[in-house]
Amino acid sequence: MRQDKEISILLIHTGGTIGMVHDPVTGSLVPIDFRHISDHVPELKRFGYGISAVSFDPVKDSSDIDPAIWVKMADIIEKNYHDYDGFVVLHGTDTMAYSASALSFMLEGLSKPVIFTGSQLPIGLLRTDGRENLITSIEIAATRLHGKPVVPEVCIYFDNKLTRGNRTTKFSAEHLNAFNSPNHPPLAEVGLHIRFHYNLIRYPVLKQELKVYKVFDNSVAILKIFPGINRNLVQALINTKDLRGIILETFGSGNAPTYRWFIDDLKSFIDGGGVIFNVTQCHGGSVEMGLYETSREMLAAGVISGKDITSEASVTKMMFLLGRCSSREEIVKCLEISLSGEISS
Repeated sequence: MRQDKEISILLIHTGGTIGMVHDPVTGSLVPIDFRHISDHVPELKRFGYGISAVSFDPVKDSSDIDPAIWVKMADIIEKNYHDYDGFVVLHGTDTMAYSASALSFMLEGLSKPVIFTGSQLPIGLLRTDGRENLITSIEIAATRLHGKPVVPEVCIYFDNKLTRGNRTTKFSAEHLNAFNSPNHPPLAEVGLHIRFHYNLIRYPVLKQELKVYKVFDNSVAILKIFPGINRNLVQALINTKDLRGIILETFGSGNAPTYRWFIDDLKSFIDGGGVIFNVTQCHGGSVEMGLYETSREMLAAGVISGKDITSEASVTKMMFLLGRCSSREEIVKCLEISLSGEISS
């Protein structure tokens, strides 16, 4: 528990490379006990913050992350929300952008920082990126201006950049700058100083209590369009039992083949109550349905434009809305607008 006037940060260790050290006996990588994180990163003692840690038991490889884990993370934040000034979530890099996107939708009324970070190299190695990522994430989560948090939203900090969680994607499995935000500038850049871009940060318009949504429906599939895609594949997907939503990853600005069967199959899925969300395969840019003939018929069939949303945010947003909304009309309406800064206005 924090002392008066002491800034307090809660570390939530879910797993991932950042939380690994070499076992002195076996030499293999094993998870560390984050309750004693300052033993591995003694620099934390110099902050003067009240830093506490809670760890998943067992820790989760990021490949095993699913909606139940998102709910567990949100539960921890909800239960500790009034006791801490900010939260730092330590997470594996492979699905970090999915988790950050999911929590951005779940935590309605958030007014405190939730900073995801991790590393490409274990924190127990001498040449690790984890140490700097962790230290700076804590400093960002603790930074206040006029008594209020500077970044009261769900973000990812990695390799000197703070980006909005639901705008971020992992693009490299090898480089230390593993993440980027192709359609939205960084919220902060770190060099000799931390330079916040205040005009890009989302601040609460109204003061409200935190409300946490915990129901997801994962009856979702991704259909990536490619040259020569055949009808058997498409029909196998759209006829999947209980499937409710499809993320359609299309070419360029939202284009797909104009085969008559393809449009008919999409329309059949939509007429049956399904929802199709059109997201570009490109690393950056936006879907502009109707700009070319190849997307005009999809628009007429009822396919919804994902605009400049990331693939990770599109999947989590679809699951979130399928779990939260009571009607298809409400789902469609919410997909078309920005809920947590995930698409450009």
